[in-house]
Amino acid sequence: MAMWDKIKDQAKTFQQSQGTRGASGPGQGHQGAQGHQGPLGSGRPGSSSGGSKAQLIGMFKTQLASVKTELKSGAYRDASMAMCALVAAADGQVEPAERQRVEELIVSNEVLQNFPADQLRQRFNQHVDRLVGNFELGKSEALQVIAKAAKKPAEARAVIQTGMVIAGADGVFEPSEQYAIREACTALGVPPSEFGV
Repeated sequence: MAMWDKIKDQAKTFQQSQGTRGASGPGQGHQGAQGHQGPLGSGRPGSSSGGSKAQLIGMFKTQLASVKTELKSGAYRDASMAMCALVAAADGQVEPAERQRVEELIVSNEVLQNFPADQLRQRFNQHVDRLVGNFELGKSEALQVIAKAAKKPAEARAVIQTGMVIAGADGVFEPSEQYAIREACTALGVPPSEFGV
């Protein structure tokens, strides 16, 4: 539990310094930040707004960077691209601008630089095309690819962390993105609670 308490404290500080983006009118930023301390202190990791998510993403990035040298297998590459596509298309559609934004996040991601950018783009777009063409079929294909990383627990966790870093880059976790991450956790045999989803 200590970890969550620490994250909540950091999130509190983070929110006070940021104000609450979009939570209240421009003149009430500070008030809004104060008002948010309630849910943050309640011990429900998923209940807070931006602050703790940003802390969480930072933590996942750090964890991924620490195992970067181990994340060089084709299974991790393919599964993480399927994961990113699943998150990008979680609501059943992908705007061209969003596709491009996620592509840029992927090729600039420190850990994914273990792989040639064109390999990553190709696999990501292949999955997105399938998801947009037939969501249910595309999703089951993506989850099959994701499940192949289950053999190595470190890689399995890294796939989920990669998906969460990409999903959370815009500061918002949509319910559909959280659901996609939960499904991937199931495919990999990793408890979703580990990732606060």
